[in-house]
Amino acid sequence: MRSTHLITGALWGGAYLALSLAPLGFVLLTHELSGTPQPGRSFWTELSVGLGFVGLAMMCLQFALTARFPWLKAPYGSDVVYAFHRAISVVSVVLVLLHPLLLFVTRWEQMKQRPFTHPWPFWLGTASVVALLALIVVSVRRKQLGISYDAWRRGHAVLAMLAVALAVAHVLLVGHYLAEPWQRALWLVYTGAFVLLIAYVRVLKPMLELRRPWRVRSVKPELGGAVVLTLEPDGHAGLRFAPGQFAWITLWDSPFSDREHPFSFSGSAEKKDGSVEFTIKELGDWTRRVREAKPGQRAFVDGPFGALSADRHRDAAGFALFAGGIGITPMLSHIRTFADRGDARPLWLFYGAKDWESLPHREELVQRASSMPSLRVVFVLGTMPGSASLANLPANVRVQSGMITRELIDAHAPEIREWSRSGKRLECFICGPTPMMNAIEQHLSGLGVEMGDFHAERFNLV
Repeated sequence: MRSTHLITGALWGGAYLALSLAPLGFVLLTHELSGTPQPGRSFWTELSVGLGFVGLAMMCLQFALTARFPWLKAPYGSDVVYAFHRAISVVSVVLVLLHPLLLFVTRWEQMKQRPFTHPWPFWLGTASVVALLALIVVSVRRKQLGISYDAWRRGHAVLAMLAVALAVAHVLLVGHYLAEPWQRALWLVYTGAFVLLIAYVRVLKPMLELRRPWRVRSVKPELGGAVVLTLEPDGHAGLRFAPGQFAWITLWDSPFSDREHPFSFSGSAEKKDGSVEFTIKELGDWTRRVREAKPGQRAFVDGPFGALSADRHRDAAGFALFAGGIGITPMLSHIRTFADRGDARPLWLFYGAKDWESLPHREELVQRASSMPSLRVVFVLGTMPGSASLANLPANVRVQSGMITRELIDAHAPEIREWSRSGKRLECFICGPTPMMNAIEQHLSGLGVEMGDFHAERFNLV
């Protein structure tokens, strides 16, 4: 299965590169067919046009990266696709900015003679660049500017669509390399794909969600300032997900509102009644409001997504799970699913938190360890509880103080090092605060775990 994902991922990467460079290829092809350069157009002018075309193509492709196509994200995982989206945004902005900068440098004398009398294509291109820069600034400085997540998402979408629409209008009105039908067809395809993606994300996808509503079954408090939200399908069979995956939830709004938030499934993937469960920690205005949801209230679910799942590694001999705080949710889904399936492969859970009362689902994990000989749990706490709290714990549950270190992992799960050295397949999943995930990845590397055998889920969408 791993080789299938690698091949599919390589094919998607090649397709992205080909679509990004296609406009530049058409520019070069035009030169070859014409035999002579256009009069009055220097090398720097042509380079500027080529960079602008590639930058615009990449801007259009950004909508595909964020459209949540499961088949597109399956080889990598949603967090990797979003990270690529952020990184490639910088590249596309640089390319788009180089286009006018090169023109200004090479045509400065001409430009300064009539600064406010340029034709419409100039102002459309300028407006596109301004919208693009505003989009980047707002995204990078959202928290410093005090912009809420929901407001940022809506503004991000508007600015992105505006930047691309103005850029396409600029290209069409300038008209260079659009004289031939096949040249116009290229940009019609890109423009049509852009319009279809917008229609899918903003119209078709919300309409499909409206036809598959959910209802709140219950909202229950949990340790660590969390709540457990259980949803049940309303008039349909629900959805199938793999342990470790996540979904986008909408409450108090319709799918058209664009006010949805991502959360990992914490329930078993083998529940027969179609219900789904999420454990949500109060971290902001929306998450604090979740405990106010009422049974019977309508909700919408878009998913599943994510690659942090044991189901992608069916040939693994065992799994090591590392969680920090609310990062326990995908790990709990694994433990519950393994129990329901009767999967006896070894599971090691290292669960870090501030103290004994900051461990959501602590009591259930202790009970699970009592009934699952294949599960070993190590709670790692900043502050140790009193001896009364630690009394009567099962033999396969340990409580340690401090942080999850390489030495602690090796002491409680020496099989990780032994299996890695012997070539026995062990997959490691990590979810929690970013510094914790980075540190654990280093610890696992030090124990001999290969990079392709540990996986982290990073919900850093902004």
